[in-house]
This record gives sequence, structure tokens and C-alpha cells, in this order.
Amino acid sequence: MAHYDPSSEQQKSKSSPQQDVFEVTPQLIDEISHALQENDSEQLDYLLEPLHSADVADVFEQLSGNERVELVDYYGAEMDPEVLMELEDSALDQVIHKMDDQHVVDAISQMESDDAVGILEDIDEAERDRIIAAMPSEERLVVEEAFSYPEDSAGRMVQKNVITVPGSWTVGHVIKTLRADEDLPSEFYEIFVVDPLHHPIGTVSLSRLIRAEDKTHVSEIMDSDPKVVPASKDQEEVAYMFRQYDLTSMGVVDESGRLMGMITVDDVVDVINEEAQEDIMRMAGIQETDITETIFEASRNRIVWLLVNLLTAILASMVIAIFDGTIQQMVALAILMPIVASMGGNAGTQTMTVAVRALATRDLTSSNVRRVIGKEFSISLLIGLVMAVIIGVLTSLYFSNVALGGVIAVAMVINMVCAGLSGILVPVGLDKMNIDPALASSIFVTTITDVIGFYAFLGLASITLL
Repeated sequence: MAHYDPSSEQQKSKSSPQQDVFEVTPQLIDEISHALQENDSEQLDYLLEPLHSADVADVFEQLSGNERVELVDYYGAEMDPEVLMELEDSALDQVIHKMDDQHVVDAISQMESDDAVGILEDIDEAERDRIIAAMPSEERLVVEEAFSYPEDSAGRMVQKNVITVPGSWTVGHVIKTLRADEDLPSEFYEIFVVDPLHHPIGTVSLSRLIRAEDKTHVSEIMDSDPKVVPASKDQEEVAYMFRQYDLTSMGVVDESGRLMGMITVDDVVDVINEEAQEDIMRMAGIQETDITETIFEASRNRIVWLLVNLLTAILASMVIAIFDGTIQQMVALAILMPIVASMGGNAGTQTMTVAVRALATRDLTSSNVRRVIGKEFSISLLIGLVMAVIIGVLTSLYFSNVALGGVIAVAMVINMVCAGLSGILVPVGLDKMNIDPALASSIFVTTITDVIGFYAFLGLASITLL
């Protein structure tokens, strides 16, 4: 069998400006799978050593469950902590479960505190408790403190290793201290200036620090309005502040206002990605999920809202049942009903998606909600009129019945307007009740458009045509 040569791909990528990163190809996965089956450690070394940790994580996720376990055995104590940080939840849980507890502890101990917490909160609770208990006391206390804060809060994201200096220090003293410190954070963009009680009183960016004269006091060049958040602040709020103020890092304070660590932009990017995925999943009625989970887990995550959908579908069918005699007298109504309902559902989904996104980014607030509702009403009315003319003319020509064309045209306008209004009023109303609009909006909007669409069309038909 011909062996896949990752180094040749890397050479190609270096020569091509369009591709400067290594790609995990199906051919590479097949080669790794074959090497695992043959227990060929030399070939595995050849295939895996050139890979970035994120690519190794992709390999883990694309392998089957048994192959994933074999790859864990191959790495053993040499598992790169960066690989664990890149794994999706289901794959991570399986990898951690297969690893020796001491190997997991060793890997986690090499991470920044925020990364360690991120790994531990994604695995099985019993396994997490066992690993935390085996950690050295200093690292264990840091992790336990993080878990004392609510899930998805700034306290869970905080990186404890942070650079703090008093304002009386000179720039030269700070730079000399940083050069001598072997335990600096892996990534940092500014230093925090604190008072004797460790309250943050300012920040100095690294770019400003290296440009200043050595004898300049830090207090002279610091930004005296440091951006900090309490540890209890929700991570979505933190992400909003980073986006709103173009921050690269932010301090986190405890209840007494003492600086306890920082959050950096690389962690916020993960939060933004996570929140976006969560909103997309919830709008489709799916709970937290990923492609590596088992069939049972995926089915369990998806079935809950499908059951709710079943109940709302029954409600819509009950409306149709009210007009069963009308439908029997004019079969054309049964042919046209899905058009009215589906157009309303699609229009409502469009408006709802815009509204949910605007609420998440805080572009839609109490100060502009009336104006936006008025705008969506106008948009829905205009679109409804255009769709009504098209479907009305087509229906009149196809069925040779102008009255039927007029009925479906009026029903289309009614349903499109109601769809547009429900698409914005439902998310806004749920948000006011502190219910996640992304989770529950679609089910209500779909039900409203179906019920109103069927009722308007069949009701008008029973009044005017029969």
C-alpha cells in the first residue's frame, strides 16, 4: 500500500499562497486507520508527527470509536494537552475516559487555568471529580474556585495567571521583571496596574509599554479606566463587551473588587462560536450536540422538540377539521392550503431569524423595538401583496375561478402580515420573559402561521365560495 506523505502536502502548501495550512484529508484518515489496524507505530509516527494539535484533534473526531481508543493507547503519556483542548465534547469524553488518570492530570496541569476548566467542565461529572481530587493542591484550588461560579460565567473563563504591577514602578523595572519571570501567561496583551489591596486601577498595553522611556512611571502611561467584569457575569455578556469595545483582554474581579485574573480574546472567540452554534441548534429544536456523539444521544437530543412540534401540528389539523365539509365541497382548497401555510411559515422564519440575531447582538432593544415592529409590518405587507397578486392570478387561471383566486390572495396577505408580526413579537416577548428566544421562537411562530393561514383561507372560502 502506498503511504500518504504529509510532508509533501506541507511543501505544496508552502508554495501555494492559497493554502498555507495543512489539511486532514480522507486519504490521511485512511492511512492512519490502516496503521492502527496493523499496529504500525512507525507509520503512525510518520503520519502524525507533522500535524498541528488541532489537526490531530480532527483525526480523533473522524476515526471510529474503537480506532479512537487505539490512538489514545498510541499516544499514552505523550498526549499533547493542546489536542484535548481542541476536541469536541463527545470525543473528549471518550478520550479522557480511556486515558490514565495521572496522564490526564499531567496534561491539565500544563494548561492555563481557563483551559483546564474548559476541559473539565466538558467531561462526565464523576470522572471530573476523580481527576480534580488527583490534582496537586495548588492547581486543584484554582479549578475548584472556578467551579464555584455559575456555568457560562466569567469566573469559569478566567485565566488566573495575570501580570500585575503597582503604579509606582517604572517602565524599565516592569520590563526587567517580565524578562526574568519564567511563569508568564502563554498569551497576554496588557498588564494590570493594581493598588495595595489588589484592586485594578489601570491597564497598560504592551505596545505602549515598550515605547515608553525606562524611567517613566507606569501610572503616567496607564489607561485609568480598566475594563473589568465581575466573575458572575454571563459569558455572552463578556463576548458582547469584547465586540462592542474592540478589547483584546479584560480583567475579572471577585465580589470585593479584587483582581482575580483576566479573559483574553482567544477565549472570547470560542465563546462567540459556541453561542452562535447554540442559537442555530436551538432554532432547529436541537439541544447541545456534536457529530461524534452516539446514536442514542443524538436521538434523545432531537426528540424533545419534535414531540412539541407534534402537538402543534395536531392543533393545526384541528383547524382544518373544522372546515372538513368546506373542503369536501371544493377539492381545490385542499390543493391550495399548503401554499398559504408554507409561505407564511417561511416568511415568519425569516423575520424570526433576524429578530433573534438582533436580540443576541443587542441591536434590537426596548428603545427601538416599536420602530422595528412597524418596519417588519410594512415589509410583510409589501411582500404579502406581491405574493398575493402572483398566487391569485395563477389560481384564477388554473382553476378558472376568479373568486377562488381572490380568496387565496386575501388569505396570503393576512397570513404574511401575521407571520411577519409573530416573527418579531414572539422572540421579543420571550426575551422579556427571560426565555431564550432561539430555543422557543420557531415552535410558536410555525404554529401561529399554520393556524392563521388555514383559518383565514378556509374561513374566507366557506363565506364567499359556498
